[in-house]
Amino acid sequence: MRRGSRAPAALAADVLCVVVFCAIGRRSHAEGLTVAGVAQTAWPFLAGTALGWVLARAWRRPVALLPTGVAVWVATVVVGMVLRKVSGQGTATSFIVVATLTTAALLLGWRAIARSLL
Repeated sequence: MRRGSRAPAALAADVLCVVVFCAIGRRSHAEGLTVAGVAQTAWPFLAGTALGWVLARAWRRPVALLPTGVAVWVATVVVGMVLRKVSGQGTATSFIVVATLTTAALLLGWRAIARSLL
């Protein structure tokens, strides 16, 4: 498989990781698991993921931990938290810590697994 052809699957994996993170968070806080509810929680983080992809030019090396994975992860958390704050959603310190660690495990974890298999 050519490197460029991995980009759509890698982007889909990143989106899936963010949506799973948001769905788990909503479930653990007894919030509804509706499509609209998950979308409301996920959009700030997905915006960050998109920016991370652009900044890292992730389509060039979509499975790379550095710089792609780290850039996507950091942008996901930072932009996600900023957008949550300006849109009136919660940004408690404990949430920032959990979001940072969980998205690291998800966004970097799938890349580590994929790299070991390639």
